[in-house]
Amino acid sequence: MSGKLLSPALTAAALVVMFCTAAARAADYVQAPGSTLAFASSYDGEAFTGTFGKFDTTVSFDPMRPDQGSIEVTIGLASTNTGNGDRDATLAGADFFDVARFAQATYRAKGFKALGGNRYSTDGTLTLRGVSRPVTLTFLWTPGPQPTLAGKAALKRLDFGVGGGDWKDTDTIPDAVAVSTRVILKPAS
Repeated sequence: MSGKLLSPALTAAALVVMFCTAAARAADYVQAPGSTLAFASSYDGEAFTGTFGKFDTTVSFDPMRPDQGSIEVTIGLASTNTGNGDRDATLAGADFFDVARFAQATYRAKGFKALGGNRYSTDGTLTLRGVSRPVTLTFLWTPGPQPTLAGKAALKRLDFGVGGGDWKDTDTIPDAVAVSTRVILKPAS
């Protein structure tokens, strides 16, 4: 038998096994408990951080084909917590997130670019206060039964109309806002 070609049936079976093995690498995930989404800025030179207590993330990822990956995040803006009740109320108000009119923000991206060492980037769209702008997310992917996506992004708040009126002054509050996330994922059912 050595030196002979495989029969058509065996060739087809081998191709099916190869396809199924490759397809098994692609997976859809949803956010698991313990995930965090945070932002950092400053007010009158004093740094502060905040978190969003309510956000949901879905990810589709295949390490062999990251260009076909996707991520979608929905953020409940009323869940903002900076540890300062007055600041949180101001952020929820019309000059900032305007949660009465815009309860949620969304981030959507398709296609990841491999940067090496389980690091990736994606160019997505953030929609905040009804304004959509491009935002690049870079992240570290830690594989496993519950993979983790640890990412960072930077955006300009004024591009989204966050901080109207007297709050447009970038000497008081910088335009740049740093965003970080650590999303623990589990397979989607």
